[in-house]
Amino acid sequence: MNLEGGEVNVDFAKGGGLVPAIVQHWLTGEVLMLGYMDADALAATRASGCVTFHSRSKRRLWTKGESSGNVLRLKALHVDCDADALLVLAEPAGPTCHRGTRSCFGDTVRPPGGFLAELDALVAWRARERPAGSYTTHLLESGVRRMAQKVGEEGVETALAAVAQDDAALLGEAADLVYHLIVLLRSRGLGWDQVARVLAERHPPDGHGGAAQAP
Repeated sequence: MNLEGGEVNVDFAKGGGLVPAIVQHWLTGEVLMLGYMDADALAATRASGCVTFHSRSKRRLWTKGESSGNVLRLKALHVDCDADALLVLAEPAGPTCHRGTRSCFGDTVRPPGGFLAELDALVAWRARERPAGSYTTHLLESGVRRMAQKVGEEGVETALAAVAQDDAALLGEAADLVYHLIVLLRSRGLGWDQVARVLAERHPPDGHGGAAQAP
């Protein structure tokens, strides 16, 4: 259930006025931290757009990053099926943990596919800003035809690596192909998430957490 765009009752009473709030990176799916919210913290989060908790040690509202500047910018809020836990999707402005790591659970908890979303976001930024000296900028300014040609070249090199080279070479060529494909998509105003959505629509869940098999 999404809390954005409508009121949903959260059962604060069950936990003595507090509910756990799991913060997840809105692009990569990486779990960033766990905090606790009361009704005031939830209201402050929605009003300010910066994730705010009830600090049990400080015994007050605490906005993540209020002293360090490493705030968590709210993207979406969801409540679980029992209405006693929150999932917060956020964009971090810097390291989430006070130890300097991306996540309070360390730097190794990002899902393997999560970096593709970050790469897509970086390419989207470069498509808007066109920073000088960037290879991505060079590709974007070469035009769609040249980028399409580049994707074709990388596809051929990937195929050749698959039949004639070792795994490391194949992975390297596949990485080049994916990067150039992301740039080509962004040149048309399209994102990697839209490709993922098309794939998901082709493979609906089977009810057991996996993709349904095609008949």
